[in-house]
Amino acid sequence: QVQLVESGGGLVQAGGSLRLSCAASGRTFSNYAMGWFRQAPGKEREFVSAISWSSGNTRYADSVKGRFTISRDNAKNTVYLQMNGLKPDDTAVYYCAARRGSYYATMGYDYDYWGQGTQVTVSS
Repeated sequence: QVQLVESGGGLVQAGGSLRLSCAASGRTFSNYAMGWFRQAPGKEREFVSAISWSSGNTRYADSVKGRFTISRDNAKNTVYLQMNGLKPDDTAVYYCAARRGSYYATMGYDYDYWGQGTQVTVSS
């Protein structure tokens, strides 16, 4: 089992920045690829970003490319999502997820463990 706890969400004005953190406990963190997803009210959950276990490979949704950066610190069992240039459309609950194995995935059903989510609200 892997337990994931997100933090760092909050209310920010458009153009601002936030850094989300996802702390993992349980199994060996470095054995898992990690992803960030988000779900806005009335919308389906969508992929945001993912990173391989070694940090050598990353992937971003087109909507966040160039504004968000995913990273991980395996020594701290933590994955981060740096979000810059935030827009009102980024408002959502953000979830981190862990996937057994080295390589990331972009579909939620490919992930094995999920955090409880953290709210990000961007005001215009």
